[in-house]
Amino acid sequence: MSNGDLNWIANFIWGIADDVLRDLFKRGKYPDVILPMFVLRRMDAVLEPTKKAVLETKAFLDSQGITEQKAPLADAAGQAFYNTSKFALRDMKSRGSQQQLLADFEDWLNGFSPNVQDIIENFKFRNQLSTLSKADALGTLINKFLDPDIDLSPAGIDNHAMGTVFEELVRKFNEENNEEAGEHWTPRDAVRLMANLIFLPIAHLIKSGTYLLFDGAAGTGGMLTVGEETLLHIGVGRGLQISTNLYGQEINPETYAICKADMLLKGEGENADHIVGGAEWSTLSHDAFPAQAFDFMLSNPPYGKSWKKDLEAMGGKDGMRDPRFKVMHNGEELSLVTRSSDGQLLFLANGLQDEPQHRTRQPHRRGPQRVIPLHR
Repeated sequence: MSNGDLNWIANFIWGIADDVLRDLFKRGKYPDVILPMFVLRRMDAVLEPTKKAVLETKAFLDSQGITEQKAPLADAAGQAFYNTSKFALRDMKSRGSQQQLLADFEDWLNGFSPNVQDIIENFKFRNQLSTLSKADALGTLINKFLDPDIDLSPAGIDNHAMGTVFEELVRKFNEENNEEAGEHWTPRDAVRLMANLIFLPIAHLIKSGTYLLFDGAAGTGGMLTVGEETLLHIGVGRGLQISTNLYGQEINPETYAICKADMLLKGEGENADHIVGGAEWSTLSHDAFPAQAFDFMLSNPPYGKSWKKDLEAMGGKDGMRDPRFKVMHNGEELSLVTRSSDGQLLFLANGLQDEPQHRTRQPHRRGPQRVIPLHR
């Protein structure tokens, strides 16, 4: 699809917010409805061809008393996600009452696989349903996303294009809501500059293999995506066979949901499983990958932001025992702990702990390793 086509789809989805949500929600809340609906409609469309197979598999597994059902249901769906509800979104175009529509819609939501439930919960999407239903707007919202002018099925738009549209919507919402600069969205030009600083000086050293990329302040996942694109582009230019695995950690629930949803929309189910986040998953006090080493790391950590809550959770400066934030120098143990008003240095220390010399397992790739923080 051309950029013009993708922009048209993004603008159409953007327009749904004004058409349906005006006067019901503050403008800052629009993405809490539109972004999860966009994701869920795409997943619904992807799952339509295998809906019958998934329901038959679910019935068989239940009849056999099999409780671990994720793998066979995903196989039946042919995707990294699935939905076991008897409903599809199209089934809800005509309902006799808002009460029935809400009940069926919730049944449909509840049928999604655990990885999608994680996205729904972190978007806090269910919190918006009561307002939509009471205002008789839920049916309108569903109909807008089923509009034949925008075909969100794989036949109408591929995974990469879906990811592009999704990222454009995120950008537009962030700009519209005047998000604090760098809070959840680092400008793409800055991200590309970071990726070039990491990869271009050592491009001649990169060899064929699988590389692990990590962002400990993942935000919406833009740095991982651009980092991956840059590395793969170098591989193509040098005739190399390169593959990547992306890992990220993000504390903001909605931003984490966006990152994970973007991976699923692009058909990267394995990468989506490597994105960890939510309010309880601070990189500083709750490292999600303590035994994992990475080949490349790039982050835009919170700059000048208090990490007092993390410090207290880690036992305070005197009680902290986390080995990530201690170094030995001339036989003396030194602390890397900064003042609680600014924890950006700790993200760098966390990255250094994840360098390959700390590996506990045999590496499965070859090539250089590099860590470059945005702030020095």
